[in-house]
Amino acid sequence: MKFGVFDHLDRAGGPDTDIGRQYADRLALTEHYDRAGLYAYHVAEHHGTPLGMAPSPGMFLAAVAQRTTRLRFGPLVSVLGLQHPVRVLEEMCMLDQLSGGRLELGIGRGASPIELGFFGVTPDDAAEIYREAVEILLAGADSGRISADGPRFVLRGVPLHPMPVQRPHPPLWYAAARPESARWAAERDVNIVVGGVRPSDIRRLTDAYRAAWSRTGATSTLPLLGMNRHVVIADTDAEARDAARPAYELWYDHLTLLWRENDVPFPLPFAPSFDAAVSSGMCLVGSAATVREAALRETAEAGVNYLLCRLAFGDLPLEVSKRSVALLADEVMPAFSELE
Repeated sequence: MKFGVFDHLDRAGGPDTDIGRQYADRLALTEHYDRAGLYAYHVAEHHGTPLGMAPSPGMFLAAVAQRTTRLRFGPLVSVLGLQHPVRVLEEMCMLDQLSGGRLELGIGRGASPIELGFFGVTPDDAAEIYREAVEILLAGADSGRISADGPRFVLRGVPLHPMPVQRPHPPLWYAAARPESARWAAERDVNIVVGGVRPSDIRRLTDAYRAAWSRTGATSTLPLLGMNRHVVIADTDAEARDAARPAYELWYDHLTLLWRENDVPFPLPFAPSFDAAVSSGMCLVGSAATVREAALRETAEAGVNYLLCRLAFGDLPLEVSKRSVALLADEVMPAFSELE
């Protein structure tokens, strides 16, 4: 079992938030993640919404590369439907070189039709671009020459400089929401993060992944199968809940804002209230003992081998996040090492 961090980098307050200060705080937190032995830091890409203050994840991750030494990192996901694959590939190589080979590249077509629409891209456009871009990324990183002959991209041996450190390419990630997408990832040795809240729903996808992966006859180690949880750990359950409640409510407001403004039904199964989020298991909040017990139970039920923790969200104070990291490393993660 590995532990990592997923960060929407959502705005930590209202319109007058000091975003520069927020960036500085998040970068300071990545140093704590690094020292705590967390596996990787994944940051989301969003546009036109307070849900994401890293519309260009690579720019922020370049700073992460310089502030850390062991922590792996990457976008989750890089929205291929909005970018030219040559540019994505070149940026991927730069980040892998800047970090000495620590990039983990999440790829996706773009889940929000509202955000795609800001760029004049339809969901069908994004799906077509994505299909071509994935093949270009995989072939280009391996060969050093980028070629394509599709309806979207026609490329004739574009040279790739620099090449990535990790060969044939950095590890890939995909956000899987259906068993068929989990099977697609398994057939290509791609790590996944499973959408969903209930462990039983997540288990359907992790079972589908394992079955497809075993059929490939792969001799490598099983890729990472992850799920997301908000995590706040404090000295007592009450202290953790008091800190997490307003932060979750602000995060949820940012999560749903574009959908509300455009009068579009919100499609994701996140609980609208903090209490419901705790009850559903979406939030692991409490003392180290409380969180440890819940995490052990939920990861086993879901069949995952990677827990991505949202350790900073909403207006959660920096010191609360730092305390969560320390308790996670000292009193939660060791319980999983004992199971190995």
